[in-house]
Amino acid sequence: MSKLSLDDLRKLREQKRKEINKRETSGKPIEIIVGMGTCGIAAGAKLTLEAFLDEIEKRDITNVLIKQTGCMGFCTNEPTVKIRMPDMTDAIYGNVDDKIARKIVDRHIVNHRLVNDHLFDKPSVDILEES
Repeated sequence: MSKLSLDDLRKLREQKRKEINKRETSGKPIEIIVGMGTCGIAAGAKLTLEAFLDEIEKRDITNVLIKQTGCMGFCTNEPTVKIRMPDMTDAIYGNVDDKIARKIVDRHIVNHRLVNDHLFDKPSVDILEES
């Protein structure tokens, strides 16, 4: 067994910190929720989930929690993804493949803009009472 250098140990420590941070749930105000029911998996939700994980890691975005859920009830539009983030209404996207997942990270997560062509459940606008 070879000995590790101090530089090797530092790299290993940093790698483990990143792995631990991925599993940490507190302090992450943005949520990406991927529908992983049977219908979602059959439609390719595993690739969608992997694309989100990869893109978030590539961009070194640390304030995002990626979660899985069961069927969201939109089976004909699978894979479906719900995005929750501060200062934006929750949005549900349909027919999200790996390319669209990466587009959602870029436009919605990073630039705070909706990806309209895959927006399945348009966010509602609050109804204000006139005085």
